[in-house]
Amino acid sequence: MPADAPAAPADRDPHVLRRTEGRAGLLTLDRPRAINALTHPMVRALDAALADWADDPAVATVVLRGAGERGLCAGGDIRAIHDDARAGGDIRAIHDDARAGGTATAAFWRDEYRLNARIARYPKPYVALMDGIVMGGGVGVSAHGSVRVVTERSRIAMPETGIGFVPDVGGTWLLGRAPGELGTHLALTGAQIGAADALLTGLADHHVPAAALDALTADLTRLPVEEALARHTTAPAPGVLAERRAWIDACYAAPTVEEIVDRLLDSGVPAAKETADTLLTRSPTALKATLAVLRAVRAVDSLEAALDLEYRASCAALTGHDLVEGIRAQVVDKDRNPRWSPATLAEVTDADVARHLAPAPGGDLGLAGA
Repeated sequence: MPADAPAAPADRDPHVLRRTEGRAGLLTLDRPRAINALTHPMVRALDAALADWADDPAVATVVLRGAGERGLCAGGDIRAIHDDARAGGDIRAIHDDARAGGTATAAFWRDEYRLNARIARYPKPYVALMDGIVMGGGVGVSAHGSVRVVTERSRIAMPETGIGFVPDVGGTWLLGRAPGELGTHLALTGAQIGAADALLTGLADHHVPAAALDALTADLTRLPVEEALARHTTAPAPGVLAERRAWIDACYAAPTVEEIVDRLLDSGVPAAKETADTLLTRSPTALKATLAVLRAVRAVDSLEAALDLEYRASCAALTGHDLVEGIRAQVVDKDRNPRWSPATLAEVTDADVARHLAPAPGGDLGLAGA
């Protein structure tokens, strides 16, 4: 019979369902009306469950799922980020205690990124069922796992540049290691990909039909992961990135965003021109900061170091103009007409970009040296 795992009340959240069944610990994100978007208490609850189960001999495998039919997780609660950024706050105040003072968003990021690192280093199989929408923070709680399962319904993206932000939750680490320049393309455009392209880019490991997820979960409660997967994995439908690889690699190898756009426009490939048009709707500051962070992350040797760099960029965005404006346009007012400042790539200065790579007020996460 399923049994609740013990935990202090502070480590529980009603939107994270936690139970053990057989040999598995089952975690379900349960905010289906919000496509299971992550709140700070949800992050803490996930972290507490993983900490408890890491040394529990009764738990051999951890399985992460999302409630409802729409997706595993649409990301973080960006309305809360919008409100916090508008209100302002002293980011330095959360350096020593992520729960006391300072901006609530910076504190949320510190705990979220630590959770991402825990997932990546988890000592037991961590199976993420990446069904439906998996974006932003949803990628952070799934794609760092040791076993990533996608379905024909999977729609995976790091869409941050569309809200004036930079891919975080270790997204630059994952995308920076995709073949060729596919990760650069996905980071800058925020394009959604399906199962085959998630497998190609290294964001997923296995394809299982959505109709078989319940049976897979049941098998994971009684069988080793490899044996359970062998019963259900199938080949996905073809993706689109493999056939676009040539022009993506050629165009995104350019040293600047401006030249990337020029190469896309000059390529003679209709899909490349459409991509250039998409880039020109994104936050110019976010585009340039994303390219800088992505390339800086390629030079580091661990996810933890990448998360430190992303935390710097996130804190810089929190005190800038475009993050508030992007969330307003996409989520709050929904007019889909953000007024970026600076408004063009040419107006974004080197200093604007450098600010996103500078140490965060109060210091970095410190994960790389932990």
